[in-house]
Amino acid sequence: MRVNRRPRASVTQRMSRAISDSVTGRRVIAFREELRRRHAPVHWTNLFGIVTLACVVVVFGTGIALMFFYQPSGSLTRYDGSYAPLHGSTMSQALRSTLALSFDVRGGMLLRQAHHWAALLLPAAIILQLLVTFFTGAFRRPRKGMWVLLFGILIVALAGGWSGYALPDDMLSGTGLRITQGIVLGIPVMGTWLSSLLFGGEFPGSIIEHLYPLHVAVVPALLVLLLVLRARSAWFHKPPQFPAQGRSERIVVGVPLWPNHAARNGGLFALVVGMLVLVSAFVTVDPVWLYGPSDPAAASAGSQPDWYTGFLDGALRLVPPGWEFVWLGHTWSLSVLVPLAVVGLFLLAVLVYPFAEEWVTADHREHHLLDRPRTVPVRTAIGVAGVVFYGVLWSAGSADLVATHFGLSVESVVVLLQVTLVVGPIAAFILTRRVAIGLERKDQEILLHGYETGRIVRLPGGEYVEIHRPVDAPEALRLSSAGDYVPIAAHPDDDGHLHLGDRVRARLSEFFFEDRMVPVQHNDDGVGEERTHERSIERASRS
Repeated sequence: MRVNRRPRASVTQRMSRAISDSVTGRRVIAFREELRRRHAPVHWTNLFGIVTLACVVVVFGTGIALMFFYQPSGSLTRYDGSYAPLHGSTMSQALRSTLALSFDVRGGMLLRQAHHWAALLLPAAIILQLLVTFFTGAFRRPRKGMWVLLFGILIVALAGGWSGYALPDDMLSGTGLRITQGIVLGIPVMGTWLSSLLFGGEFPGSIIEHLYPLHVAVVPALLVLLLVLRARSAWFHKPPQFPAQGRSERIVVGVPLWPNHAARNGGLFALVVGMLVLVSAFVTVDPVWLYGPSDPAAASAGSQPDWYTGFLDGALRLVPPGWEFVWLGHTWSLSVLVPLAVVGLFLLAVLVYPFAEEWVTADHREHHLLDRPRTVPVRTAIGVAGVVFYGVLWSAGSADLVATHFGLSVESVVVLLQVTLVVGPIAAFILTRRVAIGLERKDQEILLHGYETGRIVRLPGGEYVEIHRPVDAPEALRLSSAGDYVPIAAHPDDDGHLHLGDRVRARLSEFFFEDRMVPVQHNDDGVGEERTHERSIERASRS
């Protein structure tokens, strides 16, 4: 007698069932279902975070591999490796291990260059993410903390790049360290003590041994911490999105986080990593063998810092000579203090801008819909002015190369950049504000009258008019998304007096909102009320 038996489950099926029934398995399944329920908007402005993550992974992966070959020591030795032009040269253990990694370790050059190229791309991706966040208003409540975290990631990335730039101990990095020591020594009262603490004595001292823990331990730990905190904050807040049909402050329209959004981000992640490896295989960066070993008594001609610290070098180059005086028994070198103060204030302004705008506008609501840059002319103008200010400082870092390439004197280039540093941001603010206002008024005109078609018709009364194509509802919603902000007013206290702070705040608020266009009221078909007249013209033309 045959007995029908159910086939016995395989070992992998039983293990899968056991894992699914465990506490960890149930949490993983619940997390996956939550990812399926959540949606993320699809827009190109959301891609820079993935580029940042890809750069961090490449930097960490290659950095861990490089740790097995690099010797963080400034002790002198004689080079006898594969690079013949430097045979017999006296150099530090750090440079010797870097040359051995480049020429004697299989794949070592690829590792070095991938690490360097990823470190160069990382600040660019973060800065672009900051710019997108700023110009779209994505820093507003409840994401002010995410703006602070993103700014902190940028500062940590800059610190990591600077500390890694000096580790090979070649002539180029030694020149950069000499500049760093000069800046530190220019700080009154405590400059000598700080230089001794950083370098461990006279230059170069033990700077390699001091920078190595910062580069391989402190910076990675801070970077991972900030990234985790930002990812956690992004998980608890809704993703911001541009206004469109079906979207609101509570409704997010997009693709599911799993598997659609994850597949898109995974593809971009793989593409960025592949491009970094490809560039590292074919494009040379930081050829330390051409610069030679570091020498405290020499400097590399035409030396340039990595691009992300160029604005710091440029700030030093734009200071007029002879800016110093003696006070309280100390020499106060303004050629160092002024650039430090200017750059520090600029970075501080970037950090606190979300809080300043919220204070000026008195807008404490949560915002999950983004602004188009043209709908907030003052904010957009401030952002462009800041970009121009940063760009001038960055350009000044290569003032000598600009002079040699274009056959100009260095003094004339520096004077031009000094004038541009003051006039440029002001001109950029005025021009950008007027352009944004013009674009916004153009949108309002399109919203009211529709798009021009070039069709001219004659009405029965003899009048010639142009037929405009109506604006559909989704486009009308996009064009009219100017927000409903209202400038605050200064209210007197019980004694009838206006406090200075209240007057300043009210005036700033009025200036911030004076160009904000009032959204046009729409009827059911999503176009302005003046469309009624346009439809009558269309009927007349057909008749």
